[in-house]
Amino acid sequence: MPRVITRIPAAHSVVTPRLPARVALWLLDSPRLSEAPSVKRFAGRLLKQPALQGVVQAQSRLGQLLCRDCGNPRDRRMGFELLRQAARAGDMGAQLELGQLYCQSRHNEPKKARHWLELAAGQGSLEAQQLLKQL
Repeated sequence: MPRVITRIPAAHSVVTPRLPARVALWLLDSPRLSEAPSVKRFAGRLLKQPALQGVVQAQSRLGQLLCRDCGNPRDRRMGFELLRQAARAGDMGAQLELGQLYCQSRHNEPKKARHWLELAAGQGSLEAQQLLKQL
């Protein structure tokens, strides 16, 4: 009798960061390396594919990288969208970052800022709690 191998549908599998994403996160978390623009570009390239595949941590970090360090409006919009996706998936860092971005004069949307900061504060972010007091 032949063996039947069943596959779990992609919708039910948990997406975890693979080696390129882990290397990128290590580079961005390294205090000395993370300041170099070339390292940020390399880490961004490593995070792109996992972010497109739905890895929440990759979406969050690439979104932060694009929003903070890119002067290109198109890249900032892409970063903003990646942050939104990660924040909707429950990533506290993305929720905090979105809350901070919505507080800036460029966006200045206090209702959205409060929404994302409350979600981040609900997950234990002290920084989000402090920002909520200032709103």
